[in-house]
Amino acid sequence: MLEKIVLFLLAAVVAVPLFKRLGLGAVLGYLVAGVAIGPAALGFVEDVESTLHVAEYGVVLLLFIIGLELEPKRLWTLRRMVFGLGAGQLIGTGALLAGIAYALDFSWQESVLIGFALAMSSTALVIQLLSERRELPTRQGRAAFSILLFQDLAVIPMLAFVPLLATSGGDGGEGMDWQRTVWMLVVFAAVVLGGQYAVRPLMRMVARADIPELLTAVSLLLVLGTSWAMEAVGLSMSLGAFLAGVLLSESEFRHELQANIEPFKGLLLGLFFMAVGMSADIDALWANPLQMFGLALALLLIKGGILYVLGRMVKLPADSARALACALPQGGEFAFVLFSAAIAAGALGAEQAALLVTVVTITMLATPPMYALQAKLRKPPPKREYDDLSDAPSDPAIIIAGFGPFGQIVGRILQVRQIPFTVLDKDSEQVDFVRRFGSRIFYGDAGRLDLLRAAGISSAKIFILTIPDMEASLQVARTVRKHYPHVRVYAMAVNRRHALLLMDMGISHVIRRGFHSSLVLSRSILRGAGLSRDEAITTVEKFREFDERALRQQQAVVHDDSLMMQSAIQAAQELEQLFEQDRAQKAGS
Repeated sequence: MLEKIVLFLLAAVVAVPLFKRLGLGAVLGYLVAGVAIGPAALGFVEDVESTLHVAEYGVVLLLFIIGLELEPKRLWTLRRMVFGLGAGQLIGTGALLAGIAYALDFSWQESVLIGFALAMSSTALVIQLLSERRELPTRQGRAAFSILLFQDLAVIPMLAFVPLLATSGGDGGEGMDWQRTVWMLVVFAAVVLGGQYAVRPLMRMVARADIPELLTAVSLLLVLGTSWAMEAVGLSMSLGAFLAGVLLSESEFRHELQANIEPFKGLLLGLFFMAVGMSADIDALWANPLQMFGLALALLLIKGGILYVLGRMVKLPADSARALACALPQGGEFAFVLFSAAIAAGALGAEQAALLVTVVTITMLATPPMYALQAKLRKPPPKREYDDLSDAPSDPAIIIAGFGPFGQIVGRILQVRQIPFTVLDKDSEQVDFVRRFGSRIFYGDAGRLDLLRAAGISSAKIFILTIPDMEASLQVARTVRKHYPHVRVYAMAVNRRHALLLMDMGISHVIRRGFHSSLVLSRSILRGAGLSRDEAITTVEKFREFDERALRQQQAVVHDDSLMMQSAIQAAQELEQLFEQDRAQKAGS
């Protein structure tokens, strides 16, 4: 096992950067690495089936994260695309491919199975491909996602239908298993109710323990536990994970969950693509290259043609329809699942399934370079190209890190002006309290780069830093300035030194907590001491201007304690002289 792990990591580290540099994308790098180390080439890995079984969890985690990013209200806006475009693609493509298979002397049962299995596209490959190119929010990205989502939903009835197509060795003629159906409904309801009512209290309890690795453990438990429960009653693991993600998409722990799951998703998804590459039957390919490549090309052309026509029917521009056609023409991972189920049920022969698996693998290998080519030929889309059937991505323009009293005032003012923002705070009790009042706040440590990414900082314009702990605040500021220099940072400092250190990082918008409120109080005190209103305002304003000027001067010596001390003494003397001169001028007049 250790040798295999080292081999997989080595293959990925060598192939993926190379293919990225060639502009062909990470997915093709993983696929080619899998072909190279698989039984058909170098033969370092023989047991492809077990590797593929483990790697399937990469698809599960991918769909969970997609669910987290797709809030129910945004899912509702996609309903017409999902059940219109998605259903049209699956039914139209499946029926046409089934007709072709029947014309090639397959039985009608085999034809139906082959047609609809090949109509499925690869969720893992397409989502990864579009994510790499940041095209998920575009028109073709939304259309592709809608089609893939419908296909994922359709897997359940298709798997249930496979035994009914068995011509030998299956038991699909016994009718519907009502007991199994009841269990499906029970588990489905348990996932929905658990995600709605049980998960948040569990996450709050774990968050209060303040053990980061425990949060990672509960994140994995949530995804894998849901997937296991769904699979146990015959439902799709991927659909279970997607549903769990959607139910938690409005949870205050959404970004923390995403950040914890992301590394595992990336590794397992890479392993999945390598396993797909390893499953390619190169011997059969060399024995019948014209037949294999001919079938693969036919599949790409048929599916691509239907996708282009459907894209134009839903009023996608020609370029977007062409991009959609080049993104989804391949066979997918669910074809492997359906063919395996068909062999077990006696609905399809093993040799026929092996041939079809190789054809699907060739189409998956062909998709990344084909999409890269059309992307180069396509006109660059507008910066904010979103279709009219979905909202723009919910990534905010403003992120607030820390939601204590200071941050809450900022948030309330933004809310009054209906300016959207996302809040990150690692105090679970604070998050729970604020969320009761309807504010959009998420649990998490804003100092984590992966959490900032999950919160959407790459598309944010303003980052408001109001964390009261000085060291934690500085750590967050360093991370944001280093990785996202384009984001404007507005920071609260707890004291003078904190302000100087923030300014030293290039943060120009720094305000000291309590400084301005102390100025307001000082004005009142001066009035109480007998000064006129104008004298009190002038005195405080002069002090403010002098102090802010001195603060900028001290920024140059912030890292030298002796020079800082000398600067502070000098500033105090200068301030005293300033007011002494003021008094002398008034006495002379």
